[in-house]
Amino acid sequence: MVFGLVSKRIDVRKHVLVPKHEKLSDKEKEEVLLSYHASVENFPRILKKDAALFGMNLKYGDMIRIVRKSPTAGQTVFYRVVVLS
Repeated sequence: MVFGLVSKRIDVRKHVLVPKHEKLSDKEKEEVLLSYHASVENFPRILKKDAALFGMNLKYGDMIRIVRKSPTAGQTVFYRVVVLS
């Protein structure tokens, strides 16, 4: 605490501009990999310490589904693989 300032952690996941992030089960992960005919290395990465992933029990190699609202498509789905740094 510096000069009377209180440290307060803000949960960014509740912010209106942060899309929904959810961890895929191992079965869902395999289905995504098969449907895209890809391996984990082919997907974009997301850091485990990303603020949108706070509080999720994640480990290296887990896959995250990100669902974003889109004015033209309704909603779009993106996948990311969790990395440590």
